[in-house]
Amino acid sequence: MKIDDRGNQVFLKEIERIRKTDNVQYMDAVLYFCEKNNLEVESVADIICENPMLHARIQEEAEELNYIEKTTRLPL
Repeated sequence: MKIDDRGNQVFLKEIERIRKTDNVQYMDAVLYFCEKNNLEVESVADIICENPMLHARIQEEAEELNYIEKTTRLPL
């Protein structure tokens, strides 16, 4: 199943809602959304990559959990 442009906004809003109401991380919210809607995780990968904010948050979570190698960041 493919998500259209209108579906992208619904997806992003739903991820935020799940994250806040269930008090879960972004990765868990995405997995829950996919499971609930019978979607493959790969089908929402493009939406995540196209949204820099969501992509960055998921990347930070993955780095904190040591799922991926940490990227060098400038101190703020």
